[in-house]
Amino acid sequence: MTLQELYENIGGSYEQGIKVLRMEKLMDKHIRKFTKNGVVEALLEAGETMDPTRLFETSHAVKGVCGNLGLTGLYELSSEISEEFRPGNPRQLSDEEVRAKLDEIAALYGRTADGIRRYEEG
Repeated sequence: MTLQELYENIGGSYEQGIKVLRMEKLMDKHIRKFTKNGVVEALLEAGETMDPTRLFETSHAVKGVCGNLGLTGLYELSSEISEEFRPGNPRQLSDEEVRAKLDEIAALYGRTADGIRRYEEG
């Protein structure tokens, strides 16, 4: 599987990743690290306590990583959480709605991680 095929399989934007990282070699390096960096897991753990500070910080981190890698679905969902808990922003979503978005992130992350593992296997 090529890197472009991986992005097609996981619903990411190869074009966005190459625009930011500029070289396929760097995209390959960082997409392989994505499932090992723990950033999504930290966000999901923050959701267990609904701690607003941790939710903002971890969702903002996920948003940055996913934006750079062109993982658009995860980027968009984490951006919604980030804005929901950005200091000074009034809450728009109920805790249940936030948990539902976190469940979406967990499911999408699972599919993305599975795709990356298949890519790594060659």
